[in-house]
Amino acid sequence: MTSADRASRFSLGDRQVNRLGYGAMQLAGPHVMGPPADRDGAIAVLRRAVELGVDHIDTSDYYGPYVTNELIREALHPYPENLALVTKVGARRTPDGEWPEALEPDDLRRAVHENLDRLGIEAIHAVNLRLPGFAEPIERSLAEPFEALVALQQEGLIRHLGVSNVTAGMVAEARSIGPVACVQNHYNLVHRHDDALIDTLAAEGIAYVPFFPLGGFTPLQSEALETVARRLGATPMQVALAWLLARSPNILLIPGTSSIAHLEENLAAADLDLGEQDLEELDLIGRSAAH
Repeated sequence: MTSADRASRFSLGDRQVNRLGYGAMQLAGPHVMGPPADRDGAIAVLRRAVELGVDHIDTSDYYGPYVTNELIREALHPYPENLALVTKVGARRTPDGEWPEALEPDDLRRAVHENLDRLGIEAIHAVNLRLPGFAEPIERSLAEPFEALVALQQEGLIRHLGVSNVTAGMVAEARSIGPVACVQNHYNLVHRHDDALIDTLAAEGIAYVPFFPLGGFTPLQSEALETVARRLGATPMQVALAWLLARSPNILLIPGTSSIAHLEENLAAADLDLGEQDLEELDLIGRSAAH
């Protein structure tokens, strides 16, 4: 049994998945643009992830752009029956690497079809509507774009819908339009703004998928985190992932890497058993950051 198998499972729409998945963003080149320096290595990481029990891969056609979806298809198609592929739409890439929004119904229809074509599938397990804002949501109505995705779902192109980079009010608006299977927001041991939202979603059986689970472009750094890691014989990043798994049963993790060694290290976080003292010390990190 692999470490990913030992992680508990949670529903992503109509499918139970291991709570430790994989995020493909880092397989693209620098600044998420262009091909990877080591294409064979990227293919190997994807195949190793599935070998280790990963059954939830997060991607997007605007990673590269197009690079990660093409790699996923080359590495894994025809896909294992239990593999849930999840993409996101709502932005596009410019030649200089910017991420302008692309939320018009025609933009979203084109994006969904392009994801399907590059992944080589007829329907995608879940599509997240990614709203603008870097790491922090901007309060706005998402009715028009979410309704456009609901229409594509009704056509059979999408099984489940999610929202990303949203406030609690925006989640409520989306749920008033159609079922929401997952919410993908900025959250980690230090960035705890979504604590109440996570608990609400857990009670409703809706998955919460943190992005920047390890701090994003500024890795988590904390003396308390390092102390707990030393005590457990683990790395600080493993402890940060284990804390997220312990935080709430509806949290699904998608840490990304282009290294097999780092992939295996991330998945081994499912083996860590955080005791009461560990959890108390780690929880203080978030409380301190809030003040």
